Amino acid sequence: MNRREMLGSLAGGVSASLLAMPSPLFGEEPPKRTGLGIVTYCLNLLRRSQGAAGRTSPLADPLGFLEYCHQLGAGGIQVPLGTRDEAYATQLRNKAETLGMFIEAIAGLPNDRAGVERFDATVRTAKRAGAPTLRVVIIPGRRYERFESAEEFRQFAARGLKSLELAAPVAQRHRIPLAVENHKDQRLDERLDVLRRISSEYVGTCVDVGNSFALMEDPVQVVETYAPWAFSVHLKDQAVRPYEDGFLLADVALGDGFLDLPKMVEILRKAKPEIRFSLEVITRDPLKVPCLTEEFWATFAAVPGRDLARTLRTVRDKAAESLARVSHLPLDQQVKCEEENVRKSLAYARDRLAI
Repeated sequence: MNRREMLGSLAGGVSASLLAMPSPLFGEEPPKRTGLGIVTYCLNLLRRSQGAAGRTSPLADPLGFLEYCHQLGAGGIQVPLGTRDEAYATQLRNKAETLGMFIEAIAGLPNDRAGVERFDATVRTAKRAGAPTLRVVIIPGRRYERFESAEEFRQFAARGLKSLELAAPVAQRHRIPLAVENHKDQRLDERLDVLRRISSEYVGTCVDVGNSFALMEDPVQVVETYAPWAFSVHLKDQAVRPYEDGFLLADVALGDGFLDLPKMVEILRKAKPEIRFSLEVITRDPLKVPCLTEEFWATFAAVPGRDLARTLRTVRDKAAESLARVSHLPLDQQVKCEEENVRKSLAYARDRLAI
């Protein structure tokens, strides 16, 4: 079956704009399938390019995103669903089942009691759509960029805990777990304290295998610690290089970085045999982690010196020859870089990680 025939065979619900959308990730023949899902952020640049001149990208619609990811050979998606009517949620669920794909939802937590009803509606939508879990975050932004003092961070952490306390009963009532991502926000001891204080079988982790390296934590130890709590996984690879204030941290295609992905996948599968993995490789310029500046440490009370030493040793020993920058490129060239990262990652997950 060639690409045109494959597109035509997709059962209803596909917009004309989606059918017309080129997919340079494969040629005439569709790719071999993988069980790896795709997080919405992996296709930020493609969605942005389609949204030019006031148009709405078909990828902004979960149905469109699901079908496009199916074209790429992915096994599922992780997207914000928002609040949808029952007919739409049922259509999305049926389409995923027809395609043999999974859906995981992304949701924002309630900030106060007034937001609980809105959150409940979001959870109901996810449940109707067949999502087994909701990925959430509890603290906005990267810790070392967003906050200027320990007290400011403490206040936001307290708000995050309160939001999770408000959300947990909703998750339990609908029997749909909340997967809290380690989002360059809290270190292991801080996040485990939150999970233990909530103490709910419906509150656990979305294990991001690379994020916590920016907080001077060992990636394999992070995965081992969070694995028993895991409901979802963000799979990515990272490349590093030193710079004058610390190190640069870049998302790269799976297999192109320094993370021990086979070991991480093995650990997670052993702890949770049914766990689903979703690709979260964001094509962008490398992030700066200024761990050699005083400002970086403003929110950290007691990080052992050995953690900083281990991190900098890893940066030295695993330093990439170069890290790609994309922001200076025309948007169509940035999209090509994004597509290549996704294509290579899906193939690596299928062929090397047996996902």
